[in-house]
Amino acid sequence: MNVHTLARYWRTILIVAEMNIRQQLMDGFILFTVLFQPIIIALLGLWMLKDKGQDAAMFVVVGSGLTGLWSSLLFISGGSINSERWSGTLESLVAVPTPFDVIVFGKNLGNVAQSLLSMVLGYVVAAFAFGYSLEIQQPLLFVISLVLAVIAFISFGLIIAPIFVMNPNVRAWQNAMEFPVYVLGGFLFPIALLPGWTTPISYLLPPYWASVALHGTSTGGASFNETLFAWGMMLLFSLIDLLIASRLFKLMLYKARADATLGME
Repeated sequence: MNVHTLARYWRTILIVAEMNIRQQLMDGFILFTVLFQPIIIALLGLWMLKDKGQDAAMFVVVGSGLTGLWSSLLFISGGSINSERWSGTLESLVAVPTPFDVIVFGKNLGNVAQSLLSMVLGYVVAAFAFGYSLEIQQPLLFVISLVLAVIAFISFGLIIAPIFVMNPNVRAWQNAMEFPVYVLGGFLFPIALLPGWTTPISYLLPPYWASVALHGTSTGGASFNETLFAWGMMLLFSLIDLLIASRLFKLMLYKARADATLGME
C-alpha cells in the first residue's frame, strides 16, 4: 500500500465521518445516547460525590464521557452496517473500490468524535451546577491519551459491527452489554472495588486501558510509567482488533455474497 492510497483512504474516512455526523444530528436516539444520558450519569455521580473534592469530580466527568463513547460504539457503530442495509445503500458501498472496512472506520470515527461532546458537557455541568473549578493535571498527556483512546474505541467498534451482522442474536444482548462495560472498564469507580475474579476481564477490554490513561492524566493520580503502559496496551489492542476486524469483514462479505443476502437481514 503506497502513500497515495493511504491518503485516499484517509480522505474517504474524513468525508464519511463528516457525513455521518451530519446525518445523526437530528436523530433523537443518538442525541440521547451521546449527550443526555452521559449528562444524567454525570449529575448523579457528582451529586453522590459532592463532598469528595475536585479529583472525584474530575473522575466523574471523564467517566461520564467514557460512558458516552461506549454507548455510541455499542448502539450506533454496532448497527452501522445494518443501517446502510435498511437504507438500501449497502450494496453500493460494498461495490465501490474503497474497502468497506475503511468506510465503516470513517463511520466509527464520526460516532466517537461526536461522543466526545459528552465529556465537554460533563465538565460544564460540574463547573456550573456544582461550582467546581476543574483542571486537568497533565494536559499534554491527557490529549495523547484521548487520541489513543479514540483509536482504541474505533478499532474495537470494527469488530462489533460485522459480528452483529453475521449473528443477529448477539444484537439482542446490546442493552445487557452496556452497563457491565461501564463497571468492568472502571469508568465511574476503580475496578479495585470489584471482586478479584473480574480483574482479568477488565484487562482484556480496550476501554479499561483508555479509562486508566484518561483518569490518571486528568487527576494526576498515575505515574508516567503507568500512563505509558496504558498507552502501550491501547496500541496493542488496537492492532489486534484491526487484524481481527479485517478478517471478519472479509468473512462477512464472502458469506453475504455466497448466500445472496447482502441486502437482506
